[in-house]
Amino acid sequence: MPPPQLSTRLRIPLAACAAALSTAVLTALPVPAAHAAPTGHTIVVAPTGARHAADGGPGTAEQPLATLAEAQHRARELAARADGDVTVTLLDGTYRLGEPLRFDAADSGRDGHTVAYRAAEGARPVLTGAEPVTGWELDDPATGVYRAEVGTGFDTRQLYVDGALAQRARTGLAPSDISLNATGFTLDNPDLGYLADLPDQRRIELQAMLSFTNRFAPVDSITGSTVVMRQPAWDNNTYGYDTIQSPFRAPAFWLLNSKAFLDEPGEWYLDTTGGTLYYKPLAGQDLATARVELPRLETLVEVGGSYGEPAHDLSFAGLTFTGTTWLHPGSPDGYANQQTGTFLTGVQEHRPADAFTSCAAGCRGFEGARNTWGQAPAAVQVSAAHDILFESNTFVNLGSVGLGIGNDANAHATGVGLGARNVSVIGNTFTAGAGGGIVVGGVRPDAHHPSDPRMTNSDILIRHNRVFSTALEYLDHDGIFASYVTRLSIEHNEVSDMPYTGIGVGFGWGANDPGGNPEYLNRGLYDFQPVYDTPTTLSDVRVVGNHISDVIHTLFDAGCVYTLSAMPGSTIEGNFCENSGQLGLYFDEGSRYITATRNVFLNTAAQWAHANNQNGNTTGDQTLTGNYTTNPAITGLVTGERGNTVEGTVVFTPGDIPAEAREIIADAGPPTSHGGTT
Repeated sequence: MPPPQLSTRLRIPLAACAAALSTAVLTALPVPAAHAAPTGHTIVVAPTGARHAADGGPGTAEQPLATLAEAQHRARELAARADGDVTVTLLDGTYRLGEPLRFDAADSGRDGHTVAYRAAEGARPVLTGAEPVTGWELDDPATGVYRAEVGTGFDTRQLYVDGALAQRARTGLAPSDISLNATGFTLDNPDLGYLADLPDQRRIELQAMLSFTNRFAPVDSITGSTVVMRQPAWDNNTYGYDTIQSPFRAPAFWLLNSKAFLDEPGEWYLDTTGGTLYYKPLAGQDLATARVELPRLETLVEVGGSYGEPAHDLSFAGLTFTGTTWLHPGSPDGYANQQTGTFLTGVQEHRPADAFTSCAAGCRGFEGARNTWGQAPAAVQVSAAHDILFESNTFVNLGSVGLGIGNDANAHATGVGLGARNVSVIGNTFTAGAGGGIVVGGVRPDAHHPSDPRMTNSDILIRHNRVFSTALEYLDHDGIFASYVTRLSIEHNEVSDMPYTGIGVGFGWGANDPGGNPEYLNRGLYDFQPVYDTPTTLSDVRVVGNHISDVIHTLFDAGCVYTLSAMPGSTIEGNFCENSGQLGLYFDEGSRYITATRNVFLNTAAQWAHANNQNGNTTGDQTLTGNYTTNPAITGLVTGERGNTVEGTVVFTPGDIPAEAREIIADAGPPTSHGGTT
C-alpha cells in the first residue's frame, strides 16, 4: 500500500536525514553530565595509535593504544584490581574490527566500580565490521555497471553506499508469472526462460512480501520452466499463516542475487567465487569519491556471561556501531518469517506430508513448531548481564537488529540468552539498517516461564531514543519491540518512518497466560505444550510519552502501538501517534490488563483502537480513558464487555486540536537535548 502523507512536522527528505546523521547526531546527542567520565583509571585508544606507539605503549592521549583488543585486555586487568572506575576513551576515527568484541564477567566493574567505553570529548569513534571498497572500474559501458575486486572467503547480504543500504540485484515477478507448488514453482511467463541458463543458481533467492511477513527462500535449481527451491526453507515458508501460497493480502514477489538482475541504479551483486563486487551507481554518484562499505561481520559487540557469572557494570557512550550483515536468510533455512523478527528454522518435526495444501493457513502440526521459533540476532547483543548502559550511541547501517537485549540463546553469539536486568538504553539513534532498532526479550518457553529464575529479563529502560527509517530489508521488524519483560519502561522515544509497527509489546497470543487461550486449544497447541497456571514474566510495562509517526508504510496488520497477551499493571499513556498507515492502538490476541489514557491519534488510516477478540481469544480487561483522536472508529472495545472500559474519548479535527491534546503532543518524544522531534 502507498505510504501515508507525511505531516508538516516530519516532512524531511531521508537523504537529508542520512547526510546530517554523520555530521550532527553525536553532537546532538551529548553524553549527559550525570554520566560524565568517572575518576579512576583511563586508557586511550585510537585507530591511528600504531603511528604513535606500539600496543606496548602507555595508552595515553599522547601515545594511544592501537587496538580496541589491547584496550579491552588492559581494562580487564585494571577492573580486576577493584580500586576505581575504568574508562576506555576512544579517540576520533574508524575502528575496523576483525572479530566481534565480547564482554563477560572478566570485563565487569568490581566492588561498586564501573567500566566504561566512551567517546573522547568531541570525538565520533566508529566501530565497524565492514571494509571499504575502492579501485572501481567500469565493467560494462552499455549497462553502466562497475566492478571492484574484494577477495574471496566471505559472503554478505548488505552493501552500504554513502550511508544508505543498497538494493541487491533483483527482478520483479508478477503472481501470474509463476505457479507455486510443494517443491517450488513453475515459470508460466516465457520471458523468464533465460533463468534456466543463469550461473550460480543456488545463490538466487525468492523474496515474498505478504501481509505481516516478508519471506526469503533460496533456489536449489532451475531446469526449463521448473524451479526447485532449497529445503527446509521452502517447506517452512509454505507452512502456517500468511504463507507464500496463501497470503492474507496480495503478494509481491522478486527474484534476487544474480548479476543478470543488475539493471537498476543502486543495485549490486557479489561474485563470491571470483571475489568481484558489481554495482550500478545512482544518478550523479561518483565511485571515485563515494563511501562504499562491504560488511564482513555479523555482530560487533557481545555483552554476556553466564547466569552464575554475568557481565555487569559496563557502559558504552558516544559510539557509532555500523557495518554488519546477517547471513542466515541466505542459508538453506532461508527466512521463514512468522512475525516481528521470528522465524521457523530447521526441519519441522510435526509437519505433515501434505502441508503445502493442508497447512497453508495453519494446522495442528504448525502449532507444534511455535516453541522452537528463532529470533533475528542483533549487531550489539546483551544477555546474562546486569547494570549495562548504552547512551548517546548511533546504530546505523546494520544487517539485522540494532540492539538485542535478553533475546533467546539462538539470537546470541555467546550461546547464552535471556537474563538481562537493569539495562538502560538512553538517547541513542537507530537508523538505516536492514532490521529493527531495539528488541528486548525472547519468545521460547524459558522467556515466559523460565526454568531458572536468573533467566528472567527485568528492569529495562528505553528512553529518549530516536528510531527512524530502518527495517529496510526485514520489513516485519518493529522500531522497538519487547516480548516478555518484568518492569519495562519505553519512555519519550521517537519512532518514525517504519514499514510495520512502531512499538510492539508482548508475545504468545495469550496462549502462555494462566488458563491458556481457548482459540489455541481448538488449534491443537496444547498437544505440544502445557496450559500454564502461572503468569508469564510480562508485567508492569510503561509505554509513555512516545512520538510515533508514519509507520505501517509497507506491511499490514499493525499499529502505532501493538500488544499481545496479558501484561498486568501496564500503561500506555501520553503517546502521540500520527499518520499511521493502519491502526493506532492494536490489542491483538490475549491482550489484557492494560490502561491506555491521554494518548493522541492524528490521521490514523484505520481505527484509533482495535481489539482482536474474535473466536476464543481472551482479549479484554482494557481501560481506555481520556484519549484524543481524529478517527472516531473503534472496534472490539465496548464498555461493560469483556471487562473493558472506554470513556472520555475526544474526537477532534486536525485544524482544531484541543489544548490538552496539544500539551501531550508537545511533551511526546525525546527532549531537544537528545535530538528532539524534527
